Amino acid sequence: MQSLSKTTVFLVGLVALLHCAFFALEMFFWDHPIGRKIFDMTPEASAISAPLAMQQALYNGFLVAGLLWGLLTKRKDILVFFLSCVIAAGVFAALTVKPSIILSQAMPAAAAMLSLFLSKAKS
Repeated sequence: MQSLSKTTVFLVGLVALLHCAFFALEMFFWDHPIGRKIFDMTPEASAISAPLAMQQALYNGFLVAGLLWGLLTKRKDILVFFLSCVIAAGVFAALTVKPSIILSQAMPAAAAMLSLFLSKAKS
């Protein structure tokens, strides 16, 4: 069985935790004062867009499930796939929504991916 470095496990776990938070925010707090403050929305805007946010939340939940699957099975190929998805989504969101998203989404996943490749080189 393959092994993962403690740094890789920590970083992938951090990415999964961030996406758990994104899931909760989009699924449960979008049309709530917390979500409206974070995303600078009016009550009308958050109410209208809540179904879309819940759909987006599901995708974040799928990313979490995939990252945890990769960690539990120590399958580097699974981790590469799901980290790539997170990086792609983070870059796209930074280009289309808000540039700072690259820091909260793509960069942690890129750090985890780098750690994964560096630990692979050592194994």
